[in-house]
Amino acid sequence: MTIQHTFPYPSKPISITQNMCDYNGHMNVLYYSQIFGEAIEDFYVTTLGFSAEYFESGFSSFTLEDNVKYLKECFLGEVVVTRYRLHRVNEKLIHLVAVMLNEKDQLCAIYETILGHIDMDTRKIAPMKDPFFDNLRQIMQEHTQLDIDISLRLQIKGF
Repeated sequence: MTIQHTFPYPSKPISITQNMCDYNGHMNVLYYSQIFGEAIEDFYVTTLGFSAEYFESGFSSFTLEDNVKYLKECFLGEVVVTRYRLHRVNEKLIHLVAVMLNEKDQLCAIYETILGHIDMDTRKIAPMKDPFFDNLRQIMQEHTQLDIDISLRLQIKGF
């Protein structure tokens, strides 16, 4: 099974530009984080449901921890795609995992983030309410039908 099947949500292709490269001749680590962070936005809003309306209802999420594992250099002119999956979820936490692939479908980096579901009135972690939580559980079940053959650093207790 390919990574595309286990990470079902792709970003748009991103070209590595000169300003992304450092004196070592490859993409600077700051841009890996930037690409993962910017490319996940559409997945975060449209698929997971963290929209402006959800924020207006008094809830959001805060990043609690990130991890990036660099596996292969990305060079000027290469085109990369990030792919996402909702790996685990419980009533208060969300574990998202993403991969960065180059044009040859080689794995360049793995990104993990743990998000806390936040009640914006108290600015503290709070349980998700149904049907929002049910939607995330359904997405997770779809995304995790296939196991990934990647060692992950971050973990949460999930369903």
